[in-house]
Amino acid sequence: MATNLRELLIQRAARLQERPAVSAPDWGTLSYAQFRNRVEGVARGLLAQVPPPEAVGCATGSPWDWVAEVAAAASGLVWDPARATLPPEVLGGSLFNAEAGRGPFHEQEQQIHEATPFLGSQTQAEHLARLKALNRRLGWDHETRVTLPLERLAEPPVRNALWSALYAGAHAVLGQPSTGASWEEPLFLSCGSSAERL
Repeated sequence: MATNLRELLIQRAARLQERPAVSAPDWGTLSYAQFRNRVEGVARGLLAQVPPPEAVGCATGSPWDWVAEVAAAASGLVWDPARATLPPEVLGGSLFNAEAGRGPFHEQEQQIHEATPFLGSQTQAEHLARLKALNRRLGWDHETRVTLPLERLAEPPVRNALWSALYAGAHAVLGQPSTGASWEEPLFLSCGSSAERL
């Protein structure tokens, strides 16, 4: 069982390698193995910077925002939605999968633990605990396909639903919600807030 968000990503990718993880316009469908590779490419770009950022945020309005959030977690960095957008060099550009970030990324494996900060005052373990409780209510699993509105990607309920899909090993489709599992926005409002409990 995962004890932090980096382990969650690694476990889902190992267990569900070729199953669909995320579909988005211009990307098509990424398997869990491909999603992990894309996340790690961004993470290496983040950690190749000297010094690496303490907190990151990304609001391009594209699926890269979701990849950047998971990459921040996998790098042990704090996610701050109010931060400026990451440079394009990290999001698929010249710093994507940077060799200079490879060593620091692997070193983080020993540094990330349950108490590693993630979002505001919330730790990675607290975020995982909320995802576990939410998953019990949703009943999502690796057979679930949920469609979420891409144009609302920056909003906490949509990001929390994406984390829930990752936790469940579900297939998240970023587009117009019309097919797949239903998701009720109120369920996801408290998942990312340290001030509210599920």
